[in-house]
Amino acid sequence: MTATHTYEVVVVGGGAAGLSAALVLGRARRRTLVVDAGEPRNAPSAHLQGYLSRDGMPPAEFLAVGRAEIARYGVELVRDRVVGATRDTDFTVVLAAGRTVRARQLVIATGLRDELPPVPRLAERFGRDVVHCPYCHGWEVRDLPTGVLATSPLSVHQALMVTRWTGDVRLFLHEVGETELTDVDRRRLRAAGVRVVPGAVAELVIADDRLTGVRLAGGGPSGGGTVHDLEVLYAAPRAVPNNDLLVGLGAELRETPFGSYPVIDERGLTSVPGLWAAGNASGFAEQVVNAASRGYRAGAAINGELLMADLDAKAS
Repeated sequence: MTATHTYEVVVVGGGAAGLSAALVLGRARRRTLVVDAGEPRNAPSAHLQGYLSRDGMPPAEFLAVGRAEIARYGVELVRDRVVGATRDTDFTVVLAAGRTVRARQLVIATGLRDELPPVPRLAERFGRDVVHCPYCHGWEVRDLPTGVLATSPLSVHQALMVTRWTGDVRLFLHEVGETELTDVDRRRLRAAGVRVVPGAVAELVIADDRLTGVRLAGGGPSGGGTVHDLEVLYAAPRAVPNNDLLVGLGAELRETPFGSYPVIDERGLTSVPGLWAAGNASGFAEQVVNAASRGYRAGAAINGELLMADLDAKAS
């Protein structure tokens, strides 16, 4: 029978949020374990941007530095996957490799995964010349002929934002009907100089390992549609929160246009005592710098919660 090990805090997820929480907890001399499945969301990207002092750093290097930092403070990290968790007075966490651990507090920093639009050749280019966020990639692809693949009416907003980085923007309506554009949408798109292209995108056109255009569905003499030349395509993935552990532990969720996320207070505490959420496990729009901030805040709050609980127990 596998022995059960006890920690003050277990952090599930070894990205920016999880490592940041673990760093704070380690420095507070809390016995902490990080369980990392090794599947970072930003792995396809060559660099992370917009993080002061870390702008342009490769994501793998960022994580390696973070792991080295938490190790200096005695935080343990195991490469494994949490397959189940229950709560009585404490949390029991079961790992895929068979290990079972106990923790007084549990941090869920499992992030989310991206489901890309099912357009041929799009997934293979994601993180290169197919991108999703102008704040993450806009500077690197500035002034290039750019398309935006519409998968919902929210794609209009994305196209408008992209015009801050390039004056050559086409909005391919793809899954959005022309009638779904509001009068305000049309006025703003005209004012921004965005060209609206009706019809579905059938595939990406690749030459010499670079994006050269998109081909619309149908209409051509051989069954192929019109090709629009471009060098960059923005495509918004569907966000799928990795919230199975939160659901299984009974955390209250809130529905958003980007999936179901836990109801949390300003520190990251969920509706379940001792259960915390940080990074993209707590919300859709947490870029790396914001995820690290969320993790820091949760780590500091957890240390305070543990301290006061121990003092109250001692005083009673």
